[in-house]
Amino acid sequence: MKQQHIVEAFGFFQAWLKNPLRVAAIAPSGRALASLITSEISHDTGPVIELGPGTGAFTRALISRGVRQEDLALIEFGSEFAIALHLHYPRACTLWMDAARLRTVDLFDGRPAGAVVSGLPLLSMPQRKLIAILAGAFRKMKPDGAFYQFTYGPRCPVPVRLLDHLGLEAERIGGTFANLPPAAVYRIRRRRPNPFHLVRFSSRQHVPVE
Repeated sequence: MKQQHIVEAFGFFQAWLKNPLRVAAIAPSGRALASLITSEISHDTGPVIELGPGTGAFTRALISRGVRQEDLALIEFGSEFAIALHLHYPRACTLWMDAARLRTVDLFDGRPAGAVVSGLPLLSMPQRKLIAILAGAFRKMKPDGAFYQFTYGPRCPVPVRLLDHLGLEAERIGGTFANLPPAAVYRIRRRRPNPFHLVRFSSRQHVPVE
């Protein structure tokens, strides 16, 4: 297993040298980050979409939490990673494609996903592409589904104005220093109605007096 991690790290570093903006980190995500970003996911979550799985650090964590390979869709833009993922997880659906095209593919025989786990470098992406990725991901999820994203920055990598535009909200679920570099994880969901607004709305309705 140690030799496998060394090989994966070397391959990851080579991919970073070729395209640092796409890969964003010089080393694969560690076990602590993989454990954190998958901490709210289990077999009961249902199908899971993984964006930018790379060497499969999060994929292994998802499987260890009870997610079946058949319930995994691995969306990977790097051909070298996509080939390796297909070989390691033959029962999963591995697609070599840009995550911005997610809305154009059919997954899980039409069943909605319960979660999306993202290893994509959102901070380095233009706004139009970021919108396409998030809109596509939530189109493929259940109404209560969650999008999990990690970042090396001090705040959520999706700007507040963009979250507002898409009707989403983000919450930091934790961070880890046991990663190179240290990282934090955010849960992004559809915004829930504000109870205060509901009360104000209902107070305007005509209530017949008996």
